[in-house]
Amino acid sequence: MSIISVEHVLVDKAVIQAFFSCDLSMCRGACCVEGELGAPVSPVEAGELETLAEELRDRLSEHHLRFLRRHGALERYRGELYTRTIDGGACVFAFEREGVTLCAIEDAQLAGRMTTGKPVSCRLFPIRVRKKFGLDYLVYEQHAMCRHARSEGTAREVPLVDFLQPVLEERYGAAWYQRLKDLSANSPMTHA
Repeated sequence: MSIISVEHVLVDKAVIQAFFSCDLSMCRGACCVEGELGAPVSPVEAGELETLAEELRDRLSEHHLRFLRRHGALERYRGELYTRTIDGGACVFAFEREGVTLCAIEDAQLAGRMTTGKPVSCRLFPIRVRKKFGLDYLVYEQHAMCRHARSEGTAREVPLVDFLQPVLEERYGAAWYQRLKDLSANSPMTHA
């Protein structure tokens, strides 16, 4: 594992070497269903997420709404906050449309019904933000559910950092993103 420093952020080289292009019609939104825990959330996001159940009642199933009302939106694991999952599967904010699992928060935001967006960790996926030496440390998680996204990204030559440009810029700024891009231009790309 090789780490580079981009200003105040540590980045695993796999992040700048990977190709990625998600196609929901292929993965069917598996990232909202698979995994042991829900999405990691920040304390600021946590405050917003706990109040969303009623605002999303037209998008969520009655089962998800009952679960949210009874258990809340969040759980703590090893000191960190995560969205709850239902029976270790779907995120409490997940719903299905035409066989694809989607995020009710994002769907409501895109429809102009709310300003709260889905957690940054969801938008950054498959990059995860960890901590190392007190700094953000970006790592690329390669999951089987994203196999098609890796092969599609490779075929279309879409670097992972380009695929995630809007959220990377939102989190770290346009100047930081450009520096990351400059470093990635000098790094050999890996293929799926």
